[in-house]
Amino acid sequence: MSKIRVRFAPSPTGPLHIGGLRTALYNYLFAKSLGGSFILRVEDTDRTRYVPGAEQYILDALKWSGIKIDEGGNAGGLLGPYKQSERLSIYRSKAENLVNKGWAYYAFDTEEELEQMRAERTAAGEHSPRYNYSIREKMSTSLNLSAEEVQQRKESGQPWVIRFKTPENGSVVFEDLIRGEIRFECDQLDDKVLLKSDGWPTYHLANVVDDQYMQISHVIRGEEWLSSTALHVLLYKAFGWEKDMPQFAHLPLILKPEGKGKLSKRDGARLGMPVFPMEWKEPDTGDLFLGFKEMGFLPEAMINFIALLGWNPGIEQEIFSMEDLVEKFSIEKVGKAGARFDFDKAKWFNQQYIQRLTADELAMAVAPFYEKSGIILDDKKLIQVCNLMKERIQLLSEMPEKSRFFFSDDFEMDTKQLKKRWKDDSEGILTDLLEILSCLENFKTDEIESAVKSFISEKGLSFGKVLPLLRLASSGTMQGPDLFPTLEILGSEKVVERITNLIKMDKN
Repeated sequence: MSKIRVRFAPSPTGPLHIGGLRTALYNYLFAKSLGGSFILRVEDTDRTRYVPGAEQYILDALKWSGIKIDEGGNAGGLLGPYKQSERLSIYRSKAENLVNKGWAYYAFDTEEELEQMRAERTAAGEHSPRYNYSIREKMSTSLNLSAEEVQQRKESGQPWVIRFKTPENGSVVFEDLIRGEIRFECDQLDDKVLLKSDGWPTYHLANVVDDQYMQISHVIRGEEWLSSTALHVLLYKAFGWEKDMPQFAHLPLILKPEGKGKLSKRDGARLGMPVFPMEWKEPDTGDLFLGFKEMGFLPEAMINFIALLGWNPGIEQEIFSMEDLVEKFSIEKVGKAGARFDFDKAKWFNQQYIQRLTADELAMAVAPFYEKSGIILDDKKLIQVCNLMKERIQLLSEMPEKSRFFFSDDFEMDTKQLKKRWKDDSEGILTDLLEILSCLENFKTDEIESAVKSFISEKGLSFGKVLPLLRLASSGTMQGPDLFPTLEILGSEKVVERITNLIKMDKN
């Protein structure tokens, strides 16, 4: 296979976890860095865990994240269908082909027989009983039944599965692009089910068949699939596809913020942080999980953050556009060790990207968050506010509350700071300032600053005695943006009104 072809193959059993998104991203970067194709294949063979809406969620999340699909999904392609539920006849044919070649067999074991087998082997000292070479000819399989009896059982409607016939001896050895040589001993493997009793394939069969038929050159997936690769290598051998077998690369885990254990959706709920790219509502329980998007992340920042969860380009640069990532990505620089999910670092990345936006771009990005907050916007004022506030937020979702005082009088006064700053002469100072500010013909930043500083100098006052009062009057907080541009955006009439209200306010 000379052309690079990779696939991201999620199962629609729930939303796309941030770990799954990173797998998609690394596949995408690998393909694009080498001029290859990125394929989306939906592996929907686990019907018991299928979740309505999950497939569309995956498509929406990839689109929002900026990961473009070359084949599959809405892109189509010549090697489809790209959904496994539409390829069932292929899997059954290939499974039966393996039976005919002696690489697989029919098993008619009932659940009761399987439970009895596990109990007996556990009692004999086996920690994890395996269905393998040591027992398969003692069970109800085509290996110890005549061809007539096998056919009779199948025709009678008795449930059956097709299991892979793992070699008794030898080793399975393959080269992992991240982990180097990997070896599994065949006598430690079990005879996995390839075709289930309902006629649907298991992951193992469908995965290998589809990778072959879709001409996949590299399989890049999470390390949880590493132990399954031994069977997949054996399947390639059994089908006679060894020369076409893809190269494998198994990615490290994304760890909890504390560094121990795999990051889960429960960690997100526990720590108030997103572990999904977009919001997800559980169909059964109605539980709502915030996504990076709804929490106020720019997709470019999220992608930059997760790209560095396991991949180290070996340079000091931290900010990478998608184009930069494509240019610099190499699978050899992906590490083996798990990467800790540092949400503070994620917010830092978002802050860097926010600061690179123009005021107009930031206004467009934050507008939906203002709509949710119920704040009525003035578009011209919003752009001015964004220009002033973009250095002061890490998340887009912070903007409405941090800038509420620009658009509404319904903001909270920091009464603790007011009591601390209000002195016996404060009312007189503000009254004099009111007269000066209300008479300014050109209520612009420079003129406001000049007038206030001249007043402070002429009265022999300190900046610390005057400016905090103006800041509290205008915004109710000491944490706001630069004072004089803030006053200009509010406008003369609103500033006079708020200073007057502060003078009248009960300070006790």
